[in-house]
Amino acid sequence: MSMELIVASAIGILTAAGLYLVMRFRTFPVIVGTSLLTYAVNVFLFASGRLVVNRPPILTGADTYTDPLPQALVLTAIVISFGMTAVAVMIALGAYLGVGDDRVNADERLRDEPDAGREDRA
Repeated sequence: MSMELIVASAIGILTAAGLYLVMRFRTFPVIVGTSLLTYAVNVFLFASGRLVVNRPPILTGADTYTDPLPQALVLTAIVISFGMTAVAVMIALGAYLGVGDDRVNADERLRDEPDAGREDRA
């Protein structure tokens, strides 16, 4: 089995699992799903710089080389995804502490409890 097929399969599995988790109704699976999607994009970006082993990431006299630009993009994406995940966790925690539930879909909660979104004005 070639390395390209293994990497492509890993990207597909990460993407499928990430999309499945993003479509859940709880906040924790949504956060884990966005993390998996981020990993899939990072592996895709990293693989776009050629999948070669023991080759320099710079232009030298070598016949083949690894493109350094995708490596720099992946490092930047890792930092951005860490910050994005931290912000999403804090927003989810604030929503959970404010409402007492971690459902993503608020309309379903209001449908189950008709008086959940109303205040008594007496």
